[in-house]
Amino acid sequence: MSRIIRGQAAFFTLTAILALAACGTPASAPAEVMGGEKTSLEVGVLPIPDAAPLYIARDKGFFREEGLVVHPVIIQGGAVAQPKIESGALDITQTNYVSAFLAADRGRPIKIIADLYHAAPGAFQLMVPGSSPIRNVSALKGKTILVNNLRNIGTLAVTATLARAGVKEDDVTFAERPFPEMANALEAGQGDAAWMTEPFITAGERRQRLRALADTMTHELTGLPIAGWAVTDQWAAEHPKALAGFRRAMARAQRLAAGSKDEVVAVLPSYTPIGDVTAREIAFGRYPQELKPAQLQRVADLMLRHAYISRKLDVRKVVVPS
Repeated sequence: MSRIIRGQAAFFTLTAILALAACGTPASAPAEVMGGEKTSLEVGVLPIPDAAPLYIARDKGFFREEGLVVHPVIIQGGAVAQPKIESGALDITQTNYVSAFLAADRGRPIKIIADLYHAAPGAFQLMVPGSSPIRNVSALKGKTILVNNLRNIGTLAVTATLARAGVKEDDVTFAERPFPEMANALEAGQGDAAWMTEPFITAGERRQRLRALADTMTHELTGLPIAGWAVTDQWAAEHPKALAGFRRAMARAQRLAAGSKDEVVAVLPSYTPIGDVTAREIAFGRYPQELKPAQLQRVADLMLRHAYISRKLDVRKVVVPS
């Protein structure tokens, strides 16, 4: 097993600011009440480009047209959000697929209802301080690597990247830090490298002079599905109209995000710590148009290969069919 250090769970001021920004101005009351179902939804999101379609759907009134009011709530990651959807603190949450499939493998009540984000070149990087003597992945042996959650898409991507360089998972220490804290943590010497996504890659390069060591989404991880929307089995069964409305609104927003970078750039400054100009320069992943279990199966198969799970997981049992 890897040597694991759990980082501080508390967010600093930047995260608090992001949370306030994510909430934004409350939307008007929904156009209609859907047969007694809940219409005001608390939705977990991370302050990263993956979540852009949700803000597009909210700002363009797609949720309102479905009789829904959506309140984004900043989370640290899918593993942290899972208990929140189980307790009812969140109705729906953004989740990375590794955390989701780990939960499913352990018998937790989770269902994927829509696809959200896939990897693309430059969007998920191993970063090191600019002054670091580390120049290649093999030099990470014995080092500490920061990730937003343990045993998630980040640790899997890093593990696969290390393996290609002849370094085992047990040869490094993973430590948790929220994405907004990672650059400062590296600068303070709390880690030797960090698995980062945008906009924190670009922000870290500019503000802390961080340097990209390796793109983790290459080789067998090229184009890998990263994130989707999840609910509990019970929520899906009890809120079929809200579920359908959320899916329709998100499908419209996904099409806009996939078809125009400008749509994504326009909303990024509203929920991430990055300005309009920089937002145009960051590396984006892909916004898929359909939820395809065969694509998500790639993630589960990689998890089995790297011993995240001990038996093959059929992701069709975790997905709510369209």
